Amino acid sequence: MSVETKVLFEKEQIESFSDARKEPEWLRDLRLKGLELTETTELPKPDKTKIDKWNFTQKNFDLAAKPAVNAVSELPEALRLLIGEESADQNLLVQQDSSAVLNKVSADLAEKGVIFTDLQTAFAEHADKVKPYFFGEAVKPSENRLLALHAAIVNGGAFIYVPKNVHVEVPLQAVFSFETNEAAFTNHVIVVAEENSSVTYVENYISQAEGETVANIVAEVYAKAGAKITFGAVDNLSSNVTTYVVRRGHVDKDARVDWALGQMNDGNTVSENTTHLIGDGSWADTKTVTVGRGEQKQNFTTTIFHHGKHSEGHILKHGVMRESATAIFNGISKIEHGATKSNGVQTERVLMLSEKARGDANPILLIDEDDVTAGHAASVGQVDPLQMFYLMSRGISRKEAERLVIHGFLAPVVTQLPIESVKERLREAIEGKVR
Repeated sequence: MSVETKVLFEKEQIESFSDARKEPEWLRDLRLKGLELTETTELPKPDKTKIDKWNFTQKNFDLAAKPAVNAVSELPEALRLLIGEESADQNLLVQQDSSAVLNKVSADLAEKGVIFTDLQTAFAEHADKVKPYFFGEAVKPSENRLLALHAAIVNGGAFIYVPKNVHVEVPLQAVFSFETNEAAFTNHVIVVAEENSSVTYVENYISQAEGETVANIVAEVYAKAGAKITFGAVDNLSSNVTTYVVRRGHVDKDARVDWALGQMNDGNTVSENTTHLIGDGSWADTKTVTVGRGEQKQNFTTTIFHHGKHSEGHILKHGVMRESATAIFNGISKIEHGATKSNGVQTERVLMLSEKARGDANPILLIDEDDVTAGHAASVGQVDPLQMFYLMSRGISRKEAERLVIHGFLAPVVTQLPIESVKERLREAIEGKVR
């Protein structure tokens, strides 16, 4: 029997929530439009994954405020472990539920005009810069019911803005912790790099609530001409969280976006990562790793659209499925008419470690232009029994041998990730799953 995804909120609740935050009128109107669209739009339809039985019903989005802290040492242990040692030049945003409890930006970056703040503060203090990009070209509320609902009840997130010709040498780190039971965590992250600028942004998602919750996450990334954005993420939400995450990028002439995504959730997950290579010479590189376990179901769809000439798009995805977990890996390289001299390459590999585990890798090339290059590779299979026999013949237990196989299978992706902190967090998340 299907679980109906209901919208439990009224117009008055949305208005009251927006008014209490003293949001600009355009944002209030967008929220109400999103609520209206939930009545006419359908759930997203990820290829080969039925989500009509997944419970996306939102029970509470106006979450109680959390007290602010002055230092990393005052945060809960789970968050301190993610952040590591505190330093003078650290650029950090910590959000518990929907409250930004700690925000640090170095004086040097602030003097250069770099903005790194929570979304609520951005709406209040930088509305002119946020407005063009909040549900801008990358994402529209009218696409499906979950994005419409996201627009209506968004209650957290971050805004990153890098001015023209500014290069941010120290990574910006955001930690989002979900802690309230039966809540709707609706997070929206916007990263904007103006012409010839660069920035590395890393986000970590964890959940500490015990009751059933929903994470509805959107990230919009805009790289202007000649800019470079490195976007890293480690999603590590627990089995009681149903997750819908959309991360999209728009890349202008000679700009580049690198995605490094560790998708280690334990609950049912739909993840969509889409990049539009708008300008000539634009570049996108997407690397994704995941480990599924238990009975969770996951769908990972990565799409790169080539619009500009000489554009480069690379997709690399490795996943390991344990126990009764299932995953769909969809990779799409779409070269539009006029995108001459473009190159689209992708690889998807899934390793299944039990008879009940299921994986499906689907590389797709859609080519509307002749003068291009494109290629793909895919594999789905079980662990080589000879490999396991070799390890166990050396006195290694089956469990430890399986652990080594998983790390070895994911290593080609993990080692290529461009952000050291993402590598470290990801290895920790993988270790947690395999043990």
